[in-house]
Amino acid sequence: MKVLDRSSILKHKMAEQIKREISIMKLVRHPNVVRLHEVLASRKKIFIILEFITGGELFDKIIRHGRLNEADARRYFQQLIDGVDFCHNKGVYHRDLKPENLLLDSQGNLKISDFGLSAWPAQGSSLLRTTCGTPNYVAPEVLSHKGYNGALADTWSCGVILYVLLAGYLPFDEVDLTTLYGKIESAEYSFPPWFSGGAKSLIRRILDPNPDTRIRIEEIRNDGWFQKNYEPIKEIESEEVNLDDVNAAFDDPEEDIEDAFDDEAGPLTLNAFDLIVLSQGLNLAALFDRRQDYDKLRNRFLSRKPAKVILSSMEVVAQSMGFKTHIRNYKMRVEGLNANKTSHVSIMVEVFEVAPSIFMVDLQRAAGDTSEYNT
Repeated sequence: MKVLDRSSILKHKMAEQIKREISIMKLVRHPNVVRLHEVLASRKKIFIILEFITGGELFDKIIRHGRLNEADARRYFQQLIDGVDFCHNKGVYHRDLKPENLLLDSQGNLKISDFGLSAWPAQGSSLLRTTCGTPNYVAPEVLSHKGYNGALADTWSCGVILYVLLAGYLPFDEVDLTTLYGKIESAEYSFPPWFSGGAKSLIRRILDPNPDTRIRIEEIRNDGWFQKNYEPIKEIESEEVNLDDVNAAFDDPEEDIEDAFDDEAGPLTLNAFDLIVLSQGLNLAALFDRRQDYDKLRNRFLSRKPAKVILSSMEVVAQSMGFKTHIRNYKMRVEGLNANKTSHVSIMVEVFEVAPSIFMVDLQRAAGDTSEYNT
């Protein structure tokens, strides 16, 4: 789980960038891409629920063990190409492919992560223009500032990654950026003696500084070296992708975040008389309320958690169930459609202070069917 501070995101005007990254990760659902399950939000935090990956970065594996044998390097490269090709078919270009952004799951399968610099080309344009990425892995045309094809730029980065897997070091690595860029633009590198002929041939075709003649991913798939022991991945069945939770998480709150709670006042404090009235045996409200099952229309519980934490936690749960929430001065209205989307449900939640560090939470149905409220 990634937890982001909402006020910091808005302050630094990063909402659109992070929203784009999250939307892209929800769109590209593939076995070789880290899966984003859900986005939740409270007044102050945004919670991103991601696939749990335990194997660490491919980069760390290379640092610990050095270069990989050809069979392992080929398998990781095959999975990388499968994932990148799927992204491209969805119109998504990663633009920062490198071993640090490739994770390994518990089974040793590769997972592409970190879509922070990824892009969808603007409508009506096939070229990207933002110069970005990690210098050692970036394609020469990205450095030219004349526009570039995102798919071909990603393909170049895949070629650099393949070289690193087989060699244990970078093909282009200079301290001085001017020298580094010069070598990238002229594809000036050499192969160590242990590279096989098939690997060298494929890498040469990928690290072609001319994007017009550079090998395409479809051609990589048909390459003899690539095809060895290749088992095409079974893609996840197509499913509808809903971005409502992403949009809701980044919508500006109806009230300012800092104003959601009145820190000076705090939650209402219950006195002895209030507590007596709340006692079930002394509560006469049912005599004046003609609704049936009065006792089923509200619930209460106690908590030692701070009042703000209680409401924020309940807000996250409510939003994860598809409800809208509105908080003001330790009161929260929860509303939305029921599970069958056939009727509207509205619930009022209020936090009271019973004693120092002890709070009572009162939930009361405001609208909707009683059975739906109890469910």
